Formats: sequence, structure tokens, C-alpha cells
Amino acid sequence: MKKILAVAALGLALLAGCSAAQTEQNGYQQISQEEAKQKMDSEDVLILDVREQSEYDTGHIPDAVLLPVGEIDKESAASVIPEKDTTVLVYCRSGNRSKTAAGKLAELDYTEIYEFGGINTWPYEVEQPE
Repeated sequence: MKKILAVAALGLALLAGCSAAQTEQNGYQQISQEEAKQKMDSEDVLILDVREQSEYDTGHIPDAVLLPVGEIDKESAASVIPEKDTTVLVYCRSGNRSKTAAGKLAELDYTEIYEFGGINTWPYEVEQPE
């Protein structure tokens, strides 16, 4: 029994190490939508929508700033996120583009990047066009 527990503990330690290395390698953290909502409600954050303008116009998370993933470069990022240590919560439609965008921002030396998936599964308020 002790041997099984030791093997299980070692396995968990290896998994934790792998995910920490992945986060470090990608330069951003992936969080749940619940964690993102908690940050929005309790911290000063920038919510970054990385979809296209037409998608943003159909509905977006309140206070989200649009910066399409294909337009992210040093200048565009600096215009939207002037401080490299700003807490940035990144989302898209389904979670694919937000991962790419979060990686790009990390490569540009932004340090507090949190990717939380897509608006398709966002269970909280969405601003709809009037």
C-alpha cells in the first residue's frame, strides 16, 4: 500500500512539474472561466478580446478591449497594454486564438497574461449590440 501511495505521489509531482514547465515555456497561465470572473470582480485587469471586429460587434464581455490576434505586434500591444506587468485576461470565440494571442504577448515580455478560453462557453454577462 505504501508503495502504491509513493508511486501515486511521484506521478502527481511529475504532472505538476510538467504543467509548471508548460506554463513557464508558454509564458502565460491558462485559467478557468470562473477564475477569470473572480479576477475581473476583485482585481484591476484588462480584458482582451482577440477575435475580429465583426465577432466583437455581435457581443463581448463587458469592458473588453478588442485587439485581433492577427494584429498583435509590439506597437499594437503597447497601444492597448502600455505596462508590461498589467494583468491581462485573454479570450476569443472558442479558446484557440486566445492561446496564440497569449503566447504572442508573452513573447513581447508581458508578464501577467491569463488565457481563459472562449466566449462560446462564457456563463456570465455578455454585452450585446443595441
